[in-house]
Amino acid sequence: MDDQRRRLAGGWVLIEDERISAVGTGEPPKGRVDRRLDAGGHVVLPGLVNTHHHLPQTLTRNVPRVQEAPLFRWLVELYEVWRSTDEEAVEVAARVGLGELLLTGCTTSTDHLYLFPRGHERLIDAEIAAARDLGIRFHPTRGSMSRGRAQGGLPPDDVVQDEDAILTDSRRLIREYHDARPGAMTRIALAPCSPFSVTDDLMRRTAELAREHGVRLHTHLAETKDEEAYCLEMYGVRPVEYVRRLGWLGPDVWMAHAVHLSPEEVALFGETRTGAAHCPSSNFRLGSGIAPVRALLDAGAPVGLGVDGSASNDSSNMLAEARQALLAHRIGADPARWLTAEDVLWMATRGGAACLGRDDIGSLEPGKAADLVMVDTRRLSYAGASSDPLAALVFSPFPEPARTVIVNGRVVVESGELVGVDVPALVARADAISERMLHAASRSTGHDYFRRD
Repeated sequence: MDDQRRRLAGGWVLIEDERISAVGTGEPPKGRVDRRLDAGGHVVLPGLVNTHHHLPQTLTRNVPRVQEAPLFRWLVELYEVWRSTDEEAVEVAARVGLGELLLTGCTTSTDHLYLFPRGHERLIDAEIAAARDLGIRFHPTRGSMSRGRAQGGLPPDDVVQDEDAILTDSRRLIREYHDARPGAMTRIALAPCSPFSVTDDLMRRTAELAREHGVRLHTHLAETKDEEAYCLEMYGVRPVEYVRRLGWLGPDVWMAHAVHLSPEEVALFGETRTGAAHCPSSNFRLGSGIAPVRALLDAGAPVGLGVDGSASNDSSNMLAEARQALLAHRIGADPARWLTAEDVLWMATRGGAACLGRDDIGSLEPGKAADLVMVDTRRLSYAGASSDPLAALVFSPFPEPARTVIVNGRVVVESGELVGVDVPALVARADAISERMLHAASRSTGHDYFRRD
């Protein structure tokens, strides 16, 4: 995934500490090394980059009441479950979601956490602790909601926050966790949830704060037709024009979804170098539509892939997301403009790195961070696919986990298993917390959040 998209048959990668020091073919360099990993029969990729997620949603996958719900009804129903979120729930959910990502080749992930029930304001701290323990490179975004139902928003009033408190905590997180140095393992971004859950003033003040501290901006935008109708009714303009007026376009901004863009808005994304996190599985699951990814790429906008929340995708599988992107853009499109397997892998690596403003990840090159994925192609799912082993990763994504994953020079997945993680115990904790939250929602609403038959 260098600028020439080179493929190195019979290649090798040399890692020193946290960086790649050399890449080549043929005999590897002589001399003492601490460890050799045999990659025979494997495809080796730079670590994949996930540009949009909601990790706490791993506890509310495939909830019966919302299996057929579009976005707004899906949100209203699940807010009732998420309002009982606490630090333990977020820590366990982060371990589940980030562990899934690592097993499917993702070495850098964002998260958009925007719901903070009363008395539980340090949820992002719990996510960061989980990410550091697992060893994944992490870009949590300090999300926010300030417009509850009483102010015409969607969320319950007890999960929105005072705007001064939001900005104060944003400053705290930047001060305590943001690392702007090359190779950083943790960086903070600021991310009001959406145009229908915060005020104009918070959008402006958040942008000012982010630019004061040199951190990036993120939000949901143009995801559904309902959002478009809401913005037209509330503000008299479409979502892109709304955020443009608030200073929310530019090379330090990336948007989740960007499904419903006009040709003029696509061009504006390209002109301003505003990034887009493409989340095809979630967009299909909620019936939201298909983002104009080919047009965005042609316009010069950075485009990455996002698995989105695991209650709207129900998985955190990065290679499955790449396959979904490959297929989505063949519907009704000129075959000459279809995305290729290389295109979607580029989005999953270099495109994601560009969205996050990073030039130190996303490719296997000397000086880049030592984030690598080794996929064993000697499996039934790849039998007969040896004519193009790289494309096989997208056309026939592995049901089994990646064989080996290295992040920042540290092996975090070995022999297809997370290093140092008791997976059955983690699943049991996650299921217990999930059931507790669903029972609480059933009691408070009078609706049954379980399927009993």
